[in-house]
Amino acid sequence: MSNRLETLCAEKGLKMTGQRRILCRVLAESDDHPDIMEIHRRSLEEDPKISVATVYRTMKLFEDVGVVQRHEFGDGRARYEELEETHHDHLIDLTSGKVIEFVNDEIERLQHEIAEKLGYKIQFHRLELYGVPLSEAEKRADADKYAGADKEQAKA
Repeated sequence: MSNRLETLCAEKGLKMTGQRRILCRVLAESDDHPDIMEIHRRSLEEDPKISVATVYRTMKLFEDVGVVQRHEFGDGRARYEELEETHHDHLIDLTSGKVIEFVNDEIERLQHEIAEKLGYKIQFHRLELYGVPLSEAEKRADADKYAGADKEQAKA
């Protein structure tokens, strides 16, 4: 059974070899943003003959035809994800390397508003936030701060 990524590759006219199908499956089943070595490790479970060079070449090809997006999250590794139909942004945890995808309508609205005020229309953008987890005390202080702000807005 083919997945969305495999279908997109075929629609772009790519010859779908067995190894390319495996790499498509690995990416389609990923809930993270794996790097080349992780994609290779996962693909070896299905085909121990897939080489790292094949993974590099295939990811580059997939990127070039626009079915995969490459990310540089500041950790020295290129990471990959299937190009999705809906837009999302990323928050990168600098302590663990975890990448959290999120959508925020207010941020999207503000970006368009800023571009318009500057005389531009956004064609595309990429937002990556880098941070470290709050301590429990910081979480409580933030919760109190926002609760106070909500009370002030309710009075107004």
